[in-house]
Parts: sequence; C-alpha cells; structure tokens
Amino acid sequence: MNKLLLYLVMLPSALWRSLGADTDQLRAILDLKLTLDDRKPLTLGRPQKKKSIKYGSILSALIYLGMGCMYILPLLVLPDRIFSITVFFTLLLSIITFMLITDFSNVLFDARDKYILFPRPVSDRTLVLARMLHIFVYLFRVVLPLSLPGWVTLGIADGWPSATLFIVPLLLLVFLALFLVNSVYLLVLRLAKPERFKDVINYFQVFTSVIFFGSVYILPRLFDHENLAAFDVHKYNWVRYMPTYWLAACWSWIGFPVILSGTAGYSVLAVAVPLICMYILVKILAPQFSSRIAGIDVADSGGYNPPVNGVRRKAPGRLYQRLANAFNRTDDARAGFMIGWLQTARSRSFRMRVYPSFALIPMYFVYLLTLEHTSMGDAMSHLARKPMHLFILYYSSFVMINALNYLSMSDQYKAAWIYYAAPLATPGTVMIGAFKAVWVKFFLPFYLLLSVFIIYVWGPAAIWDILLAMVNVTLFLACIVRVTLRHLPFSIIEQTKQGGGRIIKSLLAMSVSFVLGWAHYLTIATSLLWLKLLFLALSCILLWLVWTSYAATTWDSLIKGEME
Repeated sequence: MNKLLLYLVMLPSALWRSLGADTDQLRAILDLKLTLDDRKPLTLGRPQKKKSIKYGSILSALIYLGMGCMYILPLLVLPDRIFSITVFFTLLLSIITFMLITDFSNVLFDARDKYILFPRPVSDRTLVLARMLHIFVYLFRVVLPLSLPGWVTLGIADGWPSATLFIVPLLLLVFLALFLVNSVYLLVLRLAKPERFKDVINYFQVFTSVIFFGSVYILPRLFDHENLAAFDVHKYNWVRYMPTYWLAACWSWIGFPVILSGTAGYSVLAVAVPLICMYILVKILAPQFSSRIAGIDVADSGGYNPPVNGVRRKAPGRLYQRLANAFNRTDDARAGFMIGWLQTARSRSFRMRVYPSFALIPMYFVYLLTLEHTSMGDAMSHLARKPMHLFILYYSSFVMINALNYLSMSDQYKAAWIYYAAPLATPGTVMIGAFKAVWVKFFLPFYLLLSVFIIYVWGPAAIWDILLAMVNVTLFLACIVRVTLRHLPFSIIEQTKQGGGRIIKSLLAMSVSFVLGWAHYLTIATSLLWLKLLFLALSCILLWLVWTSYAATTWDSLIKGEME
C-alpha cells in the first residue's frame, strides 16, 4: 500500500521540481516517513505499551467510516443540493483541520528531521514539501473512509455523474485544509518568539478543540423539522464567500441549479484558489522555515538565561510556592504541590486534554437549557424554579476527574526515579500535595465562577448548597484517587487496559457521587436547614477520614495498586 501511495504522490514530479524541490530526496524522505508510520502501534490518541498491531489501519478506517455516516445528514435532509454539499464540505473541512491541529502537529514541526536531513544538503522547499505530502498521504488514509458515505449517498441520490465529480472537489478540499493549517502555523512561527511559539500553538489547539466539540451539540439543532420547513437558501447569501460553497458550485457543471444568482462562476475559484494557495505556501512561506525550527530547538534546550541590556531577567513570580506553604504542613507535601502545579503548566498533553473540559461543561449546560427550543431568556427565567444548580455544582467534578486522571501520566514517566531515590517515607504525602495543587489551580477558581452565577440566579439562599456541594465533590474526588488513581504525579505511562478489580473499584467510587447528589437533593426537597447542616458535618468527617487514608499511602500499597 505504501509503495502505491508513494507512486501516486510522486506522479507529478515535474510540478514538485518546478516548485524547487529535489525529487530524489523527496522520494527518499517520503518512503522513510511512510515506513515509520506503518511501524507505529494504533493508539487512537492514547499512548500505550509498544507492541505490534495487525489490524490497526482497518480499525481506524472503520472509526472514520462511522464518523462519515454522521456527516451525510445535510445531504439527506437539505432540499438544495449545492447548499447541502456546502454544509457537508464545511463539516469535512472542520474535522480535517481539527485533526491536523490536534493529532498531527508533531509532523508539521518535527525538529528531529534536522539530525538526519540537514547534514545532507536538503533545501527548505524540499523539506516543507516532504512534510506537506506526508500529511497529504495521512489525510488520504483518513479522508477516504470519512468521505465514502457522502460519496455513496451522492451516487445513489444523483447518479454516477455526481459521484464521479465528487473526487475533484474532495482533493481540492484537502489542499485547502493543508494551506489553512500550514499557513497559520508558519505565520505564527515567524511572528512569535521561539520560546513562546509552542505555548501559542497549544492554546490555539485548546481553542480549536472547544469549538469542535461545541459544534457537536449545536449542529444537530440546525437540522430539525421546524428549521427545514422554513428553510430558504436566500437567507444565507453570505455563504457565497465560503470556499466550501465554491467547491459545491462545481455541481453546476453537471446541471444542478444554482439558486443564489450570480454564483455559478464561483466554481472557477474552487479550482484556482487551492492551487494558488499551495503555490504560495511552498514558494513564499517556506524559505525561513528551517531557521525558525532551529530557533525553537534552542529555546527548548533550556540553556543559559542571558541578560538583557546588561541586566539579568528576573525569575517569574513564586505564587505557587506561597500556596504550597499555605496548604501544606510537611516538606514532602509541599514538594508534591509544586511538582503538580509546575508540571500541569508545562505538559502539553495535560493542557490539551484538561483545558477544553472547562468550556465544554458550560456549553453542555447551555445545550440542556435549550433542548425545548426556547430562547435563552425564557430558559433562564425558569431556572430559579428548579434545583438545577445542583446539576451544575456536581457536574463540575468531571473537570477534576479529568485533571486527576492525567495527573499521574506523562511521556517522560522515567523521570519518576527521583521519587524512589529520595528518602521518602510515605509517598502519600507527595500524592496529597499534588492533589491539592490540582484542586487549588483548576477546581477552586472554576467552582467559584459557577458559585457567582448560582448566587445571581438562585439568590443568597444557595450559599449553603454551594458549601455542601463543594465538600461532597471533594469527598467524591478523594474517593476516586484513593481507590483507583493511587499513583505518584507524572510517574506512569498511560494505561490502555484495566483489570477487572480496578473497573469494579471505579464503579463503586462513581456510585459515591450519585449517593451524595441524591442525599443533597433530599435536603432541598425537605426544606430543612438543620438537615443540610448535619449532612455538611458528616461529609466533612468522611472527607477527613478518606483524606488521611490517602495521605498515609505506603510504598507497599502503591506498588500493589500499580500491579492491579
């Protein structure tokens, strides 16, 4: 398969040569990259133990095929064929761009190439083109199963001319995705300082993740029966300025009517713009690419901090040290607090997996509010009549569960040898310090913002509910880490399989949340303040018991838990 893909990619060798690339070097680089791709185990975004996998590509294709079956909804329900294809291509472009940004950015900026390629005279244009074509092959393996349901749908609904034409706009769509992602990355690479570049990209990835997952909740609302009954394509005149509409306008070539007048000629842009974008990307944005990559390597080396104008730059503020002293009584707990605080800021995988959840929870709540197709104002007016604030308060625990789950995982897990080399009597003190760091850094600010909103809607009487829910959520989280996540911070590689005993323990720990939530709801239903205060006192006692048990974790129990 790789040989066939390599042959197809190198067919336009004259074009690659005209763009300034060395075709022999280009072929050798692509051959090596595709071979290495075949040797990678299937992870589906989750690191796992290195082992060979036989049917990974088939499983990936089935997953993308299932996603493609969801994207054919506009092709089935929208009456205007060109507009329906516009929506389909927009969804396809969004998911492809999202995957490039989140899952394949290491290929876009893999600085390890220089150790092999730079000793030989490989030009910038050859290097950039090799990366772009590598991504193109990767996208082909993704786009084919992703677009296959739409391809078949158009073939059945419109006949073979539509299915035959589908291939050309699809390839142009991939060109647009490549240009969008590469141009943004390369421009940021030019504008941002080397030491700040990866931070900018990481936050951009987090923002893109939030937008993508938010669209999962919003887009189905656009295709309900009420919206389709009142559908009028003339209300969306702005769509003519979208490149995906230009691609859909190509169907006017085979007789499909263009309802928006004067837009049939936009199909010329569908062919011209992607080709021009690729030319600009290789000819203009490539020349200083390698030097910028080298600048990032120097910034990542963590070398000497040079003085500026003869004055040494001051170290950043030590807020985390003051917080570590305030929330911990022992040196071991303070060390765990500082490790958890610093590593959660430095770990890219931690930020990518945890930060989007802070936006997804409010977004999901807004989605639930508008399920009955009422306006946001009407939904807010009915909030105070129901104890919906309990749902908000207890649902916030999933932010911490996500953070605590990845607190113990790291790609550099071998650096955890320091825990065993240090004279550490009980590892639980370090673990409890890291737990406090995540609680103070992530949960407490988020919970305070939710509390302000709840007091605004439900009034000051909800303060007791806020306090009780905070203790109950912390108790629930303490049970989770005590039972299932008893690991030193950033000390293990991510697990892909769990034993039956650990799964049972996880289910038992999750049941604690339901028990606490229902008990809290009963205190509201009975309207007895003394019952709520009694519940608060009992929860504090249980929290103290679980807390001290987790802090007293010994080396023997830690090793036993890792073996389960």
